[in-house]
Amino acid sequence: MAPVFELSGVKKRYGVLGPVDLRIDERETVALIGPSGAGKSTLLRMLNGLVAPDAGEVRFRGRPLPEDLAPLRRQIGYVIQGGGLFPHLDARGNAALVARWLGWDEPRIEARIADLAALVRLPEDALARPPSRLSGGQAQRVGLMRALMLDPEVLLLDEPLGSLDPITRFDLQEDLRAAFARLEKTVVLVTHDLAEAAFFAPRLVLLRDGRVVQSGSARELCSAPAEAFVERFVRAQRAAP
Repeated sequence: MAPVFELSGVKKRYGVLGPVDLRIDERETVALIGPSGAGKSTLLRMLNGLVAPDAGEVRFRGRPLPEDLAPLRRQIGYVIQGGGLFPHLDARGNAALVARWLGWDEPRIEARIADLAALVRLPEDALARPPSRLSGGQAQRVGLMRALMLDPEVLLLDEPLGSLDPITRFDLQEDLRAAFARLEKTVVLVTHDLAEAAFFAPRLVLLRDGRVVQSGSARELCSAPAEAFVERFVRAQRAAP
């Protein structure tokens, strides 16, 4: 597989991140995991240029990130916790925001919204509601629709399910994994939940204090921890009694 992202000696000052070397391949799903403050979200934002490294290099498809990031970001869908929806727009308007800004005609927009609503299993009547009248799960589904509107090559998700109740989270996990399998895109997601990471991603990247501690499958992290912190992190994940 060809690399989509390559990070070489990437650092962010004040101990936030680095040095980090990381490769993410085409159509790979990778979960960035670790405790709060480990640098997961900073690393994710570096992939689409929202945060610039102070040292090292981030490459997308073999080339350094350009100064003009607008074309790059059209190839990368970005989903944040809670969906990040604009309160003055209904769900349909939020999902179509970038497409309308790029001048798509309305029939094309409506056809794409219909396809995406079916993909993320958002009810038709929810499209006319403002964010204040959407459930947490529905808001997150709209955020995913907006990220997928331009059919990007890559999908980045920053704690997309962190604020949801357990039942909603379970349902959306199932739907998201099915969507990832159908779309066959490169997916990078941030979570602090080891079980959720293992559910979504064949490869987990565990960070601590801005550095990669171990990269591998959930089974490898559990059965062959690279250091004591990995074992401690695994043991800290509570299972239901």
